[in-house]
Amino acid sequence: MENFRKRPKGEFMIQANWEQLYLLTKHWESDLKFFRDDLNFLNKLIDKYFIWIDSDESINEVSRIRSELQEIRSRCEDLLHKTQKHRAQLGVMMEKENDDSRIFRLEHEHLEDEVTDFVKSFRNNRKEIFKITEYLKDTEDFSGIN
Repeated sequence: MENFRKRPKGEFMIQANWEQLYLLTKHWESDLKFFRDDLNFLNKLIDKYFIWIDSDESINEVSRIRSELQEIRSRCEDLLHKTQKHRAQLGVMMEKENDDSRIFRLEHEHLEDEVTDFVKSFRNNRKEIFKITEYLKDTEDFSGIN
């Protein structure tokens, strides 16, 4: 469960052709767009409960989570931009059929590591949001919520 990579194990990064790497970046872009949409949902979820909170402790906890959520949103946008730029570079390399691809493949691997790290952070934050909203539902008075 700790391995969020989409590529096969082994020497894939060294042996993969441009089309395979291009397809992999398309998957990253699709996933990042999904995460961006999910972040919108999580933000709305927090907003729905935040206005009804009475305790200072809960307000502080939700404020912290909101801040983390904003940071993750920023990372998502940054990674989406990097992935799109990387895929465009890959398209150019496919046309030129450049044999010296070591640097590009290292960049590809680094981007993959960033995406993997983002996914881990996103999932941890999502769990935390659901945990706090569940806690708030159990401890706060939400009689005014529809």
